[in-house]
Amino acid sequence: MENIIHLDSVDIYNKLYGLETLHPLVSVIDLTKAANVVNHSVIHYDVYALYLKCTESCNIKYGRQKYDYQEGTIVSFAPGQIVEFHSDVDEVRPAVYGILFHPDIFRGTPLAQSISKFNFFSYSSNEALHVSERERLIIMDLLDKIQQELVHGIDKHSKTLIAMNIELLLNYCMRFYERQFITREEANVDILQKFESYLNEYFAENIQLEKGLPTVKYFADKVYLTPNYFGDLIKKETGKSAQEYIQNKLIELAKERVASTNLSISEIAYGLGFQYPQHFSRLFKQQVGLTPNKYRMESTDI
Repeated sequence: MENIIHLDSVDIYNKLYGLETLHPLVSVIDLTKAANVVNHSVIHYDVYALYLKCTESCNIKYGRQKYDYQEGTIVSFAPGQIVEFHSDVDEVRPAVYGILFHPDIFRGTPLAQSISKFNFFSYSSNEALHVSERERLIIMDLLDKIQQELVHGIDKHSKTLIAMNIELLLNYCMRFYERQFITREEANVDILQKFESYLNEYFAENIQLEKGLPTVKYFADKVYLTPNYFGDLIKKETGKSAQEYIQNKLIELAKERVASTNLSISEIAYGLGFQYPQHFSRLFKQQVGLTPNKYRMESTDI
């Protein structure tokens, strides 16, 4: 079995590449200055990592697929992810810059409350962020600001200032990703159309009777995206979350069956994939404003 490096501290990464560790919880990375050449590695991350890749001499694989990126591309990883790195050129120190930070650096800071909103840490394969030259310079400037704070030395302000700058960096990345959702609009519309088709197919072929209620992950897998990226894309395109989109389809079908069939409410619930009829009734009332029975009665009176 391939040897996996367990990266539970930034110092392990720095020793691998021969870089200096200035802070036990944070390290700004510049692989052009690496003392050691690493052409291949498999890393299990227990820290957060974000890399700006400005070269085509190396590939990164997450799972079975390579990252879809050219020069000037950002990839990021969260604790728990396993990533394979491979350089196609021997004895090359790639133009890769970035930051590694341990979760302990933002304990007790505002970033601790907001880290979960940065969904791009869970993006994969063809979901990397392509940045323009202007955006690349912004990222490099923020990395430099963090590096200056690390060189300054640790004092009572260090943790707060470092965490603030990391959060600023992540917010810029989120802005750039939102821009990318817009610039990839044609591809996004195609994914949305596939989502609608698969959603219709799910109920037309009674897949819910075997798999239960449809999930965001099911449709994300169908279009080869991670659930977070898929959910963000659907939100940008429709204004609704993927889960809301699915629920709207469920309620549309439920209203039709409640109003135009003699099936019991329990039969309708089970037929739509609900495990418990009361869960169906609760969702129906929440979305429609009436219980299924009341909606049936009013539909009959019309």
